[in-house]
Amino acid sequence: MKKLINDPTMVVSESLEGFMKANQSTLQRVEGVNGIIRKNMPKQGVRIVTGGGSGHEPSFLGLVGEGMASGAALGNVFTSPDPLTILTVLRSLKNDDGILCLVINYAGDTMNFGIAAEMAAEEGIKVSIALVTDDIASAPIADKAERRGVAGVLFVLKIVGAASEKGYSLEEVTLLADKANKATRTLSIALTPCSLPGSPPNFSIDENEYEFGMGIHGEPGIETKNMALADEIVEEMLTPLIEELQLKKDNEVIVLINGTGATTDLELNIVNRKVTQLLEDREIIIHDSVIGSYCTSLEMAGVSISLLLLDDTLKQLYDAPAYTPSYYKRGE
Repeated sequence: MKKLINDPTMVVSESLEGFMKANQSTLQRVEGVNGIIRKNMPKQGVRIVTGGGSGHEPSFLGLVGEGMASGAALGNVFTSPDPLTILTVLRSLKNDDGILCLVINYAGDTMNFGIAAEMAAEEGIKVSIALVTDDIASAPIADKAERRGVAGVLFVLKIVGAASEKGYSLEEVTLLADKANKATRTLSIALTPCSLPGSPPNFSIDENEYEFGMGIHGEPGIETKNMALADEIVEEMLTPLIEELQLKKDNEVIVLINGTGATTDLELNIVNRKVTQLLEDREIIIHDSVIGSYCTSLEMAGVSISLLLLDDTLKQLYDAPAYTPSYYKRGE
């Protein structure tokens, strides 16, 4: 498929170079690897490191900044960063308060972040790891620890980023990551495939079909369905999210309507319209709605819906200010 690239083997480094040209006042590249960190961070405070394969922009590099991630380690397209890349980012952020690695739950990511954390510990760097497992399509609720992480990483990162800014300890931030993850659910659909740079599409979807529950690397969904009206698809997506979180009247939630790469704002707003109607019909309170593309799959057309069920602690942290190249929260 046609892409605006040069050498397919250089897309990550060239993309990162261009990104840094636009964000050099607030971010800096980690020397020798595909990684970035914040500039001008306070000396104290837990650092938050995230990362994963490229091709999901603005995850993960676009979410580094005030009130969010302290740094990100980047792999090749749809490939985990290697342990040395992760370790180099961890070294660049070492302080006395420690580092939380927030990792989406894929085998390569969990393995490589785990190896890097062990190597960092041998160098005297305090590191803990928290996993994001928000995708309800990837495993039944009885096996929810095996679920993959997808767009809900935005919510978990927002919570732990705020906690680090407020001076929470590494143990407290790690527990909050787990709490936020358990309160987050996501379900995705795909309308069209994506393709790695220099390669043909990595799967196919017929013109009159869509994939219900597809993963961000093109992993098969729960079912291939006949194309339907937007409102019908949204209701089918939202219902299991409500059921898993056991939402009831007067619960407060944050809604994320996430485009997967090629989905227009016109469509995302239509999705949000129906999500809002369905939640309001159940008298569920929408504290905030986020609409945009935050965890993508190259040029895949589709959408994911994420819900974060709030309590007082999560609400306070979510409402804290944040500023990154791709996500902004004014604060309450």
